[in-house]
Amino acid sequence: MKKLATVLAFITAFMMQAQAFKGNGDLKGQIGTGLQDGGTGIFLSTDFGVGQNMSVGFTGNYLLSVRANVLGEIPEFKDRIDIKARFNANIGDVFNMGPKMDLYPGIDLGLKNFGGHLGFRYFFTDGFGVFGEAGVPIAKYDKTISGFDHLNNQFTLNIGASFNL
Repeated sequence: MKKLATVLAFITAFMMQAQAFKGNGDLKGQIGTGLQDGGTGIFLSTDFGVGQNMSVGFTGNYLLSVRANVLGEIPEFKDRIDIKARFNANIGDVFNMGPKMDLYPGIDLGLKNFGGHLGFRYFFTDGFGVFGEAGVPIAKYDKTISGFDHLNNQFTLNIGASFNL
């Protein structure tokens, strides 16, 4: 029983050191799966802290599995990929969520659209955590969406692992 209590105390103390967003100079990386209507794929992102509650970064999505075809054709590489620059307002501390949690609404500018996202990170340790992020297009570059244009140009849900770099 003493050993179990010691191990639990050690794990608790170790987990208390986790911090989701540290402010200026903080660097995060995330990898996960991207889920959307018609396909699933890989989601990668990075965020660099430029202020107490601000970060900028990049995201990349690549659809591995596409369940849609148009007139018997499969999507090409350009239809499956999207790259975006983004700005986040990291407001976990504004809402007193604790040092292990970060809530980050933001905007992004990509190859397919201008959009917004809302994400949440939870860190178990100083270097590792999980995230969930939902994104929506605000303004699409082409008003006539046809063929594979709807891929990476719709509501998306991304979930996965987050790392302090």
